[in-house]
Amino acid sequence: MMNNQGRPTAPGTADGYSVKTISGDRGLDHEEPLIFELGRSGMTGVDFADAKVSDSRLGGLRRNAAVGLPGLSEPEVVRHYVRLSRMNYAIDAGLYPLGSCTMKHNPRLNEKIARLPGFADVHPLQPQQTVPGALALIGQLMRWLTILTGMPAVAMSPKAGAHGELCGLLTIRAAFEARAEKRTRILVPSSAHGTNPATAALAGFTVDEVPALADGQVDADALEAMLGPDVAAIMLTNPNTCGLFERRIVEMAEHVHRAGAYFYCDGANFNAIAGRVRPGDLGIDAMHINLHKTFSTPHGGGGPGAGPVVLSAALAPYAPLPLLLHDEKGFRIIEDRAELPAGAKPFGRMCAFHGQMGMFSRALAYMLSHGADGVRQASEDAVLAANYILASLKDTMSAPFEGPCMHEALFDDSFLEGTGVTTLDFAKAMIDEGYHPMTMYFPLVVHGAMLIEPTESESKESLDRFIHVLKTMALEAKAGKRDRFEGAPHLAPRRRLDETAAARKPVLRWKPKTLAEAAE
Repeated sequence: MMNNQGRPTAPGTADGYSVKTISGDRGLDHEEPLIFELGRSGMTGVDFADAKVSDSRLGGLRRNAAVGLPGLSEPEVVRHYVRLSRMNYAIDAGLYPLGSCTMKHNPRLNEKIARLPGFADVHPLQPQQTVPGALALIGQLMRWLTILTGMPAVAMSPKAGAHGELCGLLTIRAAFEARAEKRTRILVPSSAHGTNPATAALAGFTVDEVPALADGQVDADALEAMLGPDVAAIMLTNPNTCGLFERRIVEMAEHVHRAGAYFYCDGANFNAIAGRVRPGDLGIDAMHINLHKTFSTPHGGGGPGAGPVVLSAALAPYAPLPLLLHDEKGFRIIEDRAELPAGAKPFGRMCAFHGQMGMFSRALAYMLSHGADGVRQASEDAVLAANYILASLKDTMSAPFEGPCMHEALFDDSFLEGTGVTTLDFAKAMIDEGYHPMTMYFPLVVHGAMLIEPTESESKESLDRFIHVLKTMALEAKAGKRDRFEGAPHLAPRRRLDETAAARKPVLRWKPKTLAEAAE
């Protein structure tokens, strides 16, 4: 058995995979019911004295029935959530190979800095004179971002990558409106992140797809042919979602600018080139930066995030409010259009306040602790790790493109042909070995895609264990060991869901079943 990351074994089985319907506790893995199923009437973790509240104070809103909360003692509540937390997979538990997500280690120094008084407890409604340090921190972070990207301006308020995309497109639209020019089309490569066309549509544009070549690169000639007076911008990711650097990106930028359009770059993969390549030198006009990817701040299960947008000189005047200025008066945030400096023409604002302070402090702590040379090395190590995986596995698995990759290694499912094992089967079986699956079926331009991004966080020993597991799994699939993969994972707390049925008939129960419901 491989069992490289503490995979639990099932007692009484010859191979560890034959038990398909394990239920109940297994060792220290607990079968955990809903908290409402654990709760009992009359149990509580805290006692309150009887309170007398007059009806007049409640305005006729006195509760007529029980609150309906579960009754548990404090140890029971703590144990419940700790047991649930052990079912999660995280970068702190092991290698997190999701491609295009940059799930890198979050240094604990960042967390310490984010929790310092004055950063952790700063409130967005505080008077500006009470937060000069926070404003100075934002200003220093802005300077780092402009230096690393070679772009003169940055809008700090967007809360995430897709929010940054929307900010970039609204800035582009404002630039066209300022010169009384209406453009309605956005060009998006077929290998783009799904948020790109969705954001373009949300901003009111129509979307046209730019095809990819057989080598995974964007077809620059097709792009040139698609350009016209109605094209507002192209949204391109570089390195792209196939893990490749767009070799003709400068040429594409020249075509776009010659047509009077702007070049938007999706910065989700900046971790591959930070400190090595400045997007501004490539002809980029706008690019969001996922602070919660490139500069290590936590992903946080959907938030909070931070997606600052760097802008070229042509787009800088249209950056949204609020603006952070640094002049003879020191750092200050401009909220009112009446206070704008000469030339500023913000299109509006993206959110009520100036971004995510916790994300800003973490990102700057990462930058300062690494330095410019360390940020560059992180990018180089991320590319090295991905190429090590690609070189080690391409003879056993199958890579759709020749040559080295950038920050992520891409495989297709041709090595599984004739085995009866699908990409989904292969990825789910990784859970039995203690690994989170890689990104599956993306990018869409590769059939049965498996996209792996190890980041710079992993040691060679960690990569070697991961490579050994995938290589052994691939050999087992080719050897016809289908039981190993069918219905996997077999040893996780939950079996594989029928995802179609779950989407169409979700079970959103939050209370225990009644006796009548249980009997059905």
